[in-house]
Amino acid sequence: MFVVNYSWLLRRVCPAWAAVTLGLALFLSGWSLHISTNTIRMSWGEALADSQPSRTDESVLTLNLAIEHALAGNPGLEEIKARAEALAAIPSQAGSMPDPTVNVGLLNVPTSNFNLHSEDMTMLEMGVSQTIPFPGKLALREKIAEQEALAAADSIDEARLRLAREVKQSWWRLFYYDRALNLLDETERVFQQLIDIAQAKYKIGKGTQQDVLLAQLELSKLKNEKLELISLRHTQNARLNALLDRGPEIPVRIPGEAEFKLPDIVESNLQDKALQIRPLFAQHQKMLDAAQTKVDLAKQDFYPDFTVGGGYAFRQNTPTGQSRSDFASVQLSMNVPIYANHKQAKAVDQRQSELLQEQYSLKDEHHKIQAEIAAKAAEYQQAKEKLLLLEHEIIPQAQQTVDSLLAGYQVSQTNFTDLLRTQLSLFQYQTQYWQALSGTQQLLAELSAAIGEELSHD
Repeated sequence: MFVVNYSWLLRRVCPAWAAVTLGLALFLSGWSLHISTNTIRMSWGEALADSQPSRTDESVLTLNLAIEHALAGNPGLEEIKARAEALAAIPSQAGSMPDPTVNVGLLNVPTSNFNLHSEDMTMLEMGVSQTIPFPGKLALREKIAEQEALAAADSIDEARLRLAREVKQSWWRLFYYDRALNLLDETERVFQQLIDIAQAKYKIGKGTQQDVLLAQLELSKLKNEKLELISLRHTQNARLNALLDRGPEIPVRIPGEAEFKLPDIVESNLQDKALQIRPLFAQHQKMLDAAQTKVDLAKQDFYPDFTVGGGYAFRQNTPTGQSRSDFASVQLSMNVPIYANHKQAKAVDQRQSELLQEQYSLKDEHHKIQAEIAAKAAEYQQAKEKLLLLEHEIIPQAQQTVDSLLAGYQVSQTNFTDLLRTQLSLFQYQTQYWQALSGTQQLLAELSAAIGEELSHD
């Protein structure tokens, strides 16, 4: 685990003009990388610390806290949970017998007088009937519902992975914007110092006005770039708040110190792990099992369902008072699939096509995830190498070049344009460092979501 931190230097008391020159030299040589086994520390200048607003621990949103808030209250995730809970209530319904039917009626009532006593066959009937599906159908229906409910539960885990990935990426983009804005603030101060030096040399006849104007132009360009970064940060701030179920106007304060990982990864290991633990594959496998069970159920529909029932009919006494016997009845009925070629057979064809659809969908997901892992692993490796190259070679070399040109310019042995161009290059390399650092963590977030678990140093 690495930690990005800041320490602040540049505390000297010097005469006015010499203080500007010496302060600039100290700043340009003060940006350094101190590397230990698990720590990277960036030292720029105390002015950067002064530019940071005061923050309390309660107002700072760490990465882990952001993920925790998102998983606890993101409405999109809650929607998927509610859907899974709804599907979990279906299996017991699908596996239950149809509700029995109770019937009550008057039979054979004469319309001439509507007298219940005049005719022998006039009676009040009460009965109950129950439809009984062919043996095995209910179990298959329940199994289908169970598989779909389990697939919905896997979709919750998959949604958590996607949400965590989006939060990580958004958080690290904000981290980069903050570091880039801080770097711009400090670079503006450097250019102002360069302007002061160029003006001082111009006043004593050792410099040109073009040097001053050129430095002022580059300073204006930096201010324009800063406005663009501020706009990008506001947009990303709103996106992260949406993931956290917060108002878009709430400011997100990213800490100045962040832990990050740069693990060594092996693509083949990631591919195998994704096939084993990725919730998306488990979800598709359960939907595949449900589709196979639907085929079995469609074949069972060739067999009829039965309805059994019984009734009791009450007859009134004759008009003379003589007692009439009541009637009891029992019935058994079943549906006859005489249109099987156009109905049940077509249903089997439909379910078999749906089974093929699920098989192809699972295979397609395998290919997509494998391609995604391969691409992101290659991008991560490239970003990691760029980060280390900037850290160990490019930035130190650029810093040494700036120091050398600054020393030469002070004694009029170096062209001001070369100094200005090299200072701009140093700023760009420093910005690229933060961008590469943020990029590696965003790619790790994508790889973690692709395989189904957090990547570690192991």
